[in-house]
Amino acid sequence: MEDRSPEPDPATGPRGPSAVQIADWVRQRIRTGRFVPGQRLVEVDIIRQMGASRSRVREALKRLEGEGLVLIEEFRGASVRSSSMAEVRQIYRARMALEGMAAHDFTLDADQTTRARLVALQDELDTCVRENAPERFGRLNTEWHRLIVEGSGNAVIAEHLQRLNVPIHRLLFESFYDEERLRTANADHQAMVALIMAGDAEGAEKAMRSHIAEGFKTLARIEDEFYS
Repeated sequence: MEDRSPEPDPATGPRGPSAVQIADWVRQRIRTGRFVPGQRLVEVDIIRQMGASRSRVREALKRLEGEGLVLIEEFRGASVRSSSMAEVRQIYRARMALEGMAAHDFTLDADQTTRARLVALQDELDTCVRENAPERFGRLNTEWHRLIVEGSGNAVIAEHLQRLNVPIHRLLFESFYDEERLRTANADHQAMVALIMAGDAEGAEKAMRSHIAEGFKTLARIEDEFYS
């Protein structure tokens, strides 16, 4: 397992990082593609990089195994779990339902401060499209979706989506968010923000479902091109 880029140690306290902190650290590297499907997660490397105890590293890996992100095999240890496109499709279908409901509830229940933040985020996304900045768009896109979930006020949806939202297939932002995809995805966002601000909860839910379905189609197409 390689992760040689220098970075500051997390706030660990006198006993080192907790299992939750370690799991967050590993999860973020899976999310960003620094740990890729099939890659071994060597306990001693995580201990060295995190200043963590072996027992907490093992507890963190067990947590991630429960989320479906890590595979732990006897005599082989832990590795980043690989998933088929059929499983990814199931994840996206679950996201369609959950994020659709979140968009519906956000429209009805989000306070004015949260709505204003959504509009401001949309302005930033618009700038990314004009400047053709796919990496920044990708980061803001994640924040945009997260804000809608948090603003919906549904903790159960938020808990389930935290597990579903981690990308399983490593894709470069330049591949997933090419210039055409940037414009298409952002047009979806603009339409949803307009529906939300107009108070059309059913329309926002339908638009979110369609947006996520199109995201899966793009992902599947890229995978076909990559492996063909």
